[in-house]
Amino acid sequence: MKKLTYLLFLLPFFTSCFKSNPNLNEEGEDIIEAKEMYSDVKDLPFRDTVYVPIYSDIYSETKDYRMNLTATLSVRNTSLFDPIYIQAIDYYDTDGALVHHYLEKTILLRAMQSIEYVIEEDDVKGGTGANFIVNWGALKNDVKPIFQGVMISTSGQQGLSFVTEGVSISRN
Repeated sequence: MKKLTYLLFLLPFFTSCFKSNPNLNEEGEDIIEAKEMYSDVKDLPFRDTVYVPIYSDIYSETKDYRMNLTATLSVRNTSLFDPIYIQAIDYYDTDGALVHHYLEKTILLRAMQSIEYVIEEDDVKGGTGANFIVNWGALKNDVKPIFQGVMISTSGQQGLSFVTEGVSISRN
């Protein structure tokens, strides 16, 4: 009995060592999951394109040393009543090359619902100038979602975290 108790005590420590990817679905596909998806949403009266700066790594000490970061894109519907529709989420690297196109269908975010996507610390494909482009729409033009990049890393006893805000780059 004493050995069983000891093993049960140690089990959380061993299982916490296994790295899980928060972006993979049950089939192991690297996608953003949501409650409802649509093949296409036409005739949304309000549409916008948002640029969200993301840093998968940053310079530290000199231009020759970089610190890897875990970066999270957070999309939050701030409306208490109205949904928003996310039509595209694309991840670009420092040179402006498309790294990953995440959505094949439009995502519905209900009132107060959020989604996120994590760029893992060891994924440095984006570089210091990486960004997300998010195309979204709504039935009403007074809906104001929040688009943020959250970056974090630890090294020894030091921690680093910061947030970037998305900005509209639509011309309409």
